[in-house]
Amino acid sequence: MSFYGSLLFSVAADVKRKDFKEQLVHHWATLTLLSFSWCANYIRIGTLVMLVHDTSDVLLESAKMFNYAGWETTCNSVFVVFALVFMVTRLIIFPFWLIHCTWVYPLDQFEPFFGYYFFNAMLMVLLFLHVFWASLILRMVKKFLFGNLKGDERSDEEEDEGSEEEYTHAYTNGSGNGLSNGH
Repeated sequence: MSFYGSLLFSVAADVKRKDFKEQLVHHWATLTLLSFSWCANYIRIGTLVMLVHDTSDVLLESAKMFNYAGWETTCNSVFVVFALVFMVTRLIIFPFWLIHCTWVYPLDQFEPFFGYYFFNAMLMVLLFLHVFWASLILRMVKKFLFGNLKGDERSDEEEDEGSEEEYTHAYTNGSGNGLSNGH
């Protein structure tokens, strides 16, 4: 919880991107889900949700690390693996296994109550954010495959032109791969 709490506060100090509001909602929803799953004893599903999300996050951070190190080929390879893992874990496993389990199976044993609706609503918020970010990732992969990738899909044009320090840190050797700061 402290990790996501720190991300919630640090995102305000980071470069503002097109998905700034979505990142705030994501970190707030994650903190809410962590707290609620602990307090309502939904520890199993909370752990599975964290596992599904952290699987692709490790690859994204690795790709960023290789980008900063100047290993463009390795960075691009890891980014492609990240994109595949992201799509499978967050657009297939998350909705069709995890949300399905929280939506359907509790009704076999219990009447719906506030926690049931609240927890599933927060999971749906995360799912909508996954669809949004998946569209950005797919655009980046498309540009990567056709050689038109110039920067991070989440960045505004003004940011790319105006922030020399961000440009220096986020891109290596004059060719960007879209893996700048932020989730």
